[in-house]
Amino acid sequence: MTLTSEVRFLKGVGEARAKILEDKGIRTVEDLLYYVPRKYQDRRDPKAIAELTAGETATVVAQVAGAQLRQLRRGPTLFEVTLIDGLHRLACKWFNSNYLERVFRPGQLVAVFGRVEYDKYARGLAINQPDYEILMQEGEAPPEDLGHTLEVGRIVPIYETAAYGKLNSRFFRRRIWQALEEVPNIFDPLPVTVRDKLAMPNRGDALRHTHFPEDSEDLAALAAVRSPSQLRLIFEELFFLETGLELKRARARRAQGQSLPVNDAARSKIRQILPFALTAAQQRVIAEIEADMAAERPMNRLLQGDVGSGKTIVAVQAAIVALENGCQVAIMAPTEILAAQHLHYFHNLLGALGYQVAMLAGSQTAAQKDRVKHLIAKGLVHVVVGTHALLEQDVDFASLGLIVVDEQHRFGVVQRMQLMKKGRWPDVLVMTATPIPRTLSLTLFGDLEVSTIDELPPGRRPILTRHKRDENAPEVYDFVRGHVKAGRQAYIVYPVVEESEKQDVKSVISGHRRLSSDVFPEFRVGILHGRMKAEEKERTMADFQAGRIQILVATTVIEVGVDVSNASVMVIEHAERFGLAQLHQLRGRVGRGAQQSYCILVTYGQLTDEGKQRIAVMRETNDGFRISETDLRLRGPGEFFGTRQSGMPAFRIADLLRDAEIIELARKEARGFIESPPSREALVELVTYVKEHWSRRYGLVQVG
Repeated sequence: MTLTSEVRFLKGVGEARAKILEDKGIRTVEDLLYYVPRKYQDRRDPKAIAELTAGETATVVAQVAGAQLRQLRRGPTLFEVTLIDGLHRLACKWFNSNYLERVFRPGQLVAVFGRVEYDKYARGLAINQPDYEILMQEGEAPPEDLGHTLEVGRIVPIYETAAYGKLNSRFFRRRIWQALEEVPNIFDPLPVTVRDKLAMPNRGDALRHTHFPEDSEDLAALAAVRSPSQLRLIFEELFFLETGLELKRARARRAQGQSLPVNDAARSKIRQILPFALTAAQQRVIAEIEADMAAERPMNRLLQGDVGSGKTIVAVQAAIVALENGCQVAIMAPTEILAAQHLHYFHNLLGALGYQVAMLAGSQTAAQKDRVKHLIAKGLVHVVVGTHALLEQDVDFASLGLIVVDEQHRFGVVQRMQLMKKGRWPDVLVMTATPIPRTLSLTLFGDLEVSTIDELPPGRRPILTRHKRDENAPEVYDFVRGHVKAGRQAYIVYPVVEESEKQDVKSVISGHRRLSSDVFPEFRVGILHGRMKAEEKERTMADFQAGRIQILVATTVIEVGVDVSNASVMVIEHAERFGLAQLHQLRGRVGRGAQQSYCILVTYGQLTDEGKQRIAVMRETNDGFRISETDLRLRGPGEFFGTRQSGMPAFRIADLLRDAEIIELARKEARGFIESPPSREALVELVTYVKEHWSRRYGLVQVG
């Protein structure tokens, strides 16, 4: 058995369980060994029932004497198990856990873990809602292997179950113990010089002690994922990631790109089209971008800035630099609405300078797309704005020099690479309005340099955010009415297009019907959602921008890119259904003019604790970085960034929030090793390992 052996060959796994494990990302023995415990229980000193005292937290190993499910008078059900140990009894109780009827049987040997209390109803000791584990069924003989020693008398690892409990902690403990026994000499890919410098345990010992800690181990450190063994595994994962990113950066630095300097013609044209004075932050990032474009190597830069900070005008200036050097520009947006907005914006500014701007999108007819593709290939279109349609194989550029990717988190790294292959090492500028803390942006976008616009244009007033419950709807509608009567416009956003029996949520279609006929019959109320045809969407947005529609009822299709300076009120229905980043993006659709703007969050029903935190943060601040960090903390990195599609590394043990300091250490050590390796052989060995494991370990594109 080796680390690369398929897990199905382990005793007790087989084909059916191997399929369940594969769904958890476990295909090899190595994958299984990196399936680390989610927590630990101190079962070093299991107590007899007679030794228990009220108020302590304890592990008890005893036999099930009986179990019953009862319906309490006030509503919930109570499942109660009676444990016996000689003449002594202990009650274990779970509320609203009817499924436990199928778990517990008289005669089983079980371990329970929890806080012991005196139960006046049972007139004895009890543990409410204990963690439990079935150690042995009635009549079952102890296993032949050492598995029976893994459940009690030690610090016990607890694993996330699989297939709704079919594969439980006991299963994982025994299979992992077996794997460690069958692969005694585990290869350690971490360079020995790095390991020795940081005084870290070797890989084999780190895996053993992470799964099966010594009795002397600090339980608090284990719970905080800060034991020496856990820290070694976290560092290892981040070190190889940072090594891969450093190799990608080094490769990009070596690549021979096109030098696109800022010439006098470009400066003259930029002065002609600038609609307003730039902020100091915009000027700083433009200088960084111009320096990158003038260099011989390709630019790979991330431009992050809050909603309304003026990223697009920066992209326009970069486009002019590329155009004046005889290159074409591709601008990729995640939605057709945003692409259409960019088309309008770039056409208005660049069309006046004589540049041809066109759009390529999935909703266009085959004939329309063919015509645009032909013009792009001939170099007759200078700037092409598009969606994923830009990635189609038959889209060829005459001289692609600059790629601008808007809302980068909606695209995968692979898609960015696909577009880059349509030119000869073109410069790349990716933009995002989801501000990301520096450490995380360097990891998520590790192959990119980072520029940040950290101030808003002058004259922008902070948007005032209010929270109202659904019963206050008439008050909210009167507020909207007042603004529209004063010549302003408003958005009213709903979370879904149509209502369904499964969820009690108001929809945009029924909302539009009611608002246009019953609530605002005196105004022109439009509707916009993702299921409308592209031309309908464009017509609706054009009417709203021109003021022909006064109130726009929409879904989150307006979340990014929609810029109507006369809109001063944003009402978000069922605000409890939206994430923080989404609420902030939606709020950013107003406040784009000089007048005071408002965002009203309307919630329905009882809010969860997380829901209350989201609403509170939205009311307290307009700072996108603070909102982003709160959102990241509440949702965790995986959900915050989306799936691997966004380029998010698929970590096994590392956590981007918890392990920020280790990320910095790993980056420093990776860079130091690559720049000054102890020997050429050591460097080749590391690079080979990272290249072989890069895609499978992290789900990321090739190192190169």
